[in-house]
Amino acid sequence: MTATQRRGRRIMMTPGELDAFLTSQRTCRVATVSADGSPHVSALWFVWDGTSLWLYSVVRSKRWADLRRDPRVAVVVDTGEEYEQLRGVELSGTVDFVGEVPRTGELHAELDLPETLFARKYFGLEEMVHDGRHAWLRLTPRKTVSWDFRKLGSS
Repeated sequence: MTATQRRGRRIMMTPGELDAFLTSQRTCRVATVSADGSPHVSALWFVWDGTSLWLYSVVRSKRWADLRRDPRVAVVVDTGEEYEQLRGVELSGTVDFVGEVPRTGELHAELDLPETLFARKYFGLEEMVHDGRHAWLRLTPRKTVSWDFRKLGSS
């Protein structure tokens, strides 16, 4: 369940705008908690299925180790150069590990949609190519906060 955004209602995205934005953007920033309690932020490719953000992560990474120890995460997807063009979404919650680690392509019905979306979005393919180094994380956000500063000029 997604928490309701309290501040910035005037600039928050509608559900349709949110879906369109998350579907069109290519890179997100993933914030995890390191073993010593310090934050760690890294860039990553993702796909949005309308409900969950799917992250395809290298399994031998600090991000993966952090999430294995503590699955809490915050993810930001944003764009815009000038103030009045800024748009973005912050999604937070806990990740689930889906499929084998690392992913080698075993049949896993739950991964059919994210892998098809990912292969099309990043490689222009209809089928996912597995490199034996990555695996899937699913974030079904508990809280979603969005902003679209372009709406400030339309009042």
